[in-house]
Amino acid sequence: MPSVVPASVSTADDLRITFAPLSLDQAYALADAPQNGAVVVMSGMVRDNTDGQPVVALEYQAYEPMALAVFKQIAAEIRQTWPDVGRVVIHHRTGRLTVGEISVLVAVGCPHRSEAFAACKYAIDTLKHNAPIWKKEHWADGSTSWVSIGACEQPGENC
Repeated sequence: MPSVVPASVSTADDLRITFAPLSLDQAYALADAPQNGAVVVMSGMVRDNTDGQPVVALEYQAYEPMALAVFKQIAAEIRQTWPDVGRVVIHHRTGRLTVGEISVLVAVGCPHRSEAFAACKYAIDTLKHNAPIWKKEHWADGSTSWVSIGACEQPGENC
């Protein structure tokens, strides 16, 4: 991907880390604009197992200043690679989330669907690899384990 990044992020972008529940409707609305032919949204949620082991909750922590800097870098790289992208939305939760709750939302608005899909995929893959965000898995047997979401380097990993 690009090695030179523009200094600024569009003011239309919405990048945040929050303790509050995430909203699909809000992420979509923030990414939408009249010039869009597509808005692609990726919603990551807490599933009930990891590698077949029952999970009851995940607990997310982030180093917020650095994570937001990574989100800004991702948005800037998206604009360099796909200049037609209008809006980038990246929201990530912190705190304890139960099965079915949304932990991360990425939405990209763009005139064309292929660029919107590619930019959205790039955003979530890069976020998972680079952002200083950690999750603690709470297992059904009462045990827990911490995982850096940055450990999710290969597509298809259970992260």
